[in-house]
Amino acid sequence: MNTLNTPDTNSLRPSVLHNRSFLRLWIARIFSTSAFQMLSVAIGWQMYALTGSAYQLGLVGLAQFLPMLLLTLPAGQTADRYDRRTIVFLCQLTESLVVLLLVIGSIEGWLSAVHLLAAAAILGACRTFESPASAALVPDIVDREQLPKAAAWSASAMQTAMIVGPSLGGVLVVWGTAAAYIASLAALLVSTVLIFFVKTVHFVKKLDAVSMDTFLSGLRFVFARKIILGTISLDLFAVLLGGATALLPIFAEDILKTGSLGLGLLRSAPAVGAIIVSLILTRYSVERAIGRMLFASLVVFALATMLFGISHSFWLSLFALVLIGGSDVVSVVIRSTLVQVNTPQEMQGRVNAVNSLFIGTSNQLGEFESGTMAGLVGAVPATVIGGLGTLLITVLWMYRFFPVLRTQKTYTAEEN
Repeated sequence: MNTLNTPDTNSLRPSVLHNRSFLRLWIARIFSTSAFQMLSVAIGWQMYALTGSAYQLGLVGLAQFLPMLLLTLPAGQTADRYDRRTIVFLCQLTESLVVLLLVIGSIEGWLSAVHLLAAAAILGACRTFESPASAALVPDIVDREQLPKAAAWSASAMQTAMIVGPSLGGVLVVWGTAAAYIASLAALLVSTVLIFFVKTVHFVKKLDAVSMDTFLSGLRFVFARKIILGTISLDLFAVLLGGATALLPIFAEDILKTGSLGLGLLRSAPAVGAIIVSLILTRYSVERAIGRMLFASLVVFALATMLFGISHSFWLSLFALVLIGGSDVVSVVIRSTLVQVNTPQEMQGRVNAVNSLFIGTSNQLGEFESGTMAGLVGAVPATVIGGLGTLLITVLWMYRFFPVLRTQKTYTAEEN
């Protein structure tokens, strides 16, 4: 049965973009994510220019991941006890100050690898608090039945930013990393202003005492529900092993010979595929075959990763990256919707913090893994091995560890 052949019945409802607060949040995410994509390009390019080391590229991801590992549980507790809009606002203000220092350091010429790692760590800490608060903010401002559409639109915002951010970052670093940092700062400030004007309507403040039990409640909730655990752990290990994007500076400079402009295009390519698929998902539903769509997307992700690894053609590499982005966004929409639909309102912050930890592990720790593997065996073998690992994980999750996920059809899990 074709699961994408009819419009979702909820499409007859007014679009979530008619909700002014959601629209502001949606636009803010485009600006803030664009800023971080530009920062990722600029910091990676500057780090490789300063050190010429794949290991140092991997350390940038590790510097972002370690604060997330340490602060995820407190971040979730904070998002459930305090106004989520205020948390996002303060985090983005702090991020703006860090980027301002990067601007000054680049202009004056005193930035070193240590400074870049420190900036990555502080930005990672801020994002650790911002991400669960931002994700939990969506159910605070839209009705429950609109959450699947909100998730799809949120994914489209992220992917729009991942087209604009890397390509703009690649162009700007031609004129120097300071130009990319200045553009990132401007985008962050716009996002901060938009967040200030978001209004929440559904937030349920958590008033019980802070304790180790409340810190761990988000973890217990996730591990008690096989559908949620299977989905986010599948994404964690699949992207952890298949994270080729961390190696793009090496591919752009040493293999494809495209320079910084080519790097920006390569970084944008996954988002091109992702935004096409996410816009389709805002119109058509996959709810009759969530499990099958999830596993199919991971198979495509793995095969496309291997294709990218063996390609020595710039255009074939772009095509492979488009496939990677398009397949990955299916997992993003399914995972985020499952979490939001099956989580009580008063626990959204803690559960989304756990989800953010899984995402951060797959992305930032995946960058460290990719950089380390590339340093040991080379960028091409590391990418191919990563794709094979993703394929193996997909098969194990489908038939050995979480077979119930394979037959899941709707966003509402029966175990809830």
